[in-house]
Amino acid sequence: MNILGLNAYHADSAAALVIDGQIVAAAEEERFNRIKHAAGFPTRAVHYCLKSAGLGLADIDHIAIASKPIEHVQQEILQILSGRPNYSRQIRKRFEDVARFRDIRGILCQELPAMRAEFHEIEHHLSHLASAYYLSGFESCALLSLDGFGDFCSTMTGRGQGGQIEITDKVLFPHSLGAFYTMITQFLGFRSYGDEGKVMGLAAHGEPNFVDQLEDLVRLTPNGLFELNPDYFTHPVYGIDMIWLDRVPTVEDI
Repeated sequence: MNILGLNAYHADSAAALVIDGQIVAAAEEERFNRIKHAAGFPTRAVHYCLKSAGLGLADIDHIAIASKPIEHVQQEILQILSGRPNYSRQIRKRFEDVARFRDIRGILCQELPAMRAEFHEIEHHLSHLASAYYLSGFESCALLSLDGFGDFCSTMTGRGQGGQIEITDKVLFPHSLGAFYTMITQFLGFRSYGDEGKVMGLAAHGEPNFVDQLEDLVRLTPNGLFELNPDYFTHPVYGIDMIWLDRVPTVEDI
């Protein structure tokens, strides 16, 4: 069985090819177009993966894309109903994403002519959990995915057992350690998408001088997860928009 995995229409677009349960090729689009964190569709990465295995698109049985925009849409609608009318711009954009992904097979047929594969949408954080679990070599393990936001979700916990993944908990918008990290990164003057990694590298050389202040930004919850103090953030009211111009991703202020 030949499976093509895609991260598409998002930063760090990429492709991976799995044949009979084994990864035989994987690449990010930035390696070919030389655009850091390249967004959009990973056309060259797809061709690289197929060429590496000597396959054509007609040989692919399944295509999986790491996004399921319809997930959590009801919770998004509640953002407007709970008194956040300014968030409607973000809601409208998300509905456009949902509509686009509803016709994703048509889009892929344009991007990948001769495709005959069955198509699958995989929730963003479930994709993260799967990539960790199935490559870990462990039969049983705890799973954690932390991100900015993907399909309206920022955090997912789960359990891997016997090749199956059980989702145990989620953290939804507007609470996100990724958003928190991006806000701190922006405050420090690092403005580009992906600069969080630079701040992570610098953090090892710092001192914990602002623990009390930061504890007011991020609060632990009884279920062992967390929530943000919305007084310090703009995205609970206005949302967060990721934009890419000429395939270069940027993130609005948080």
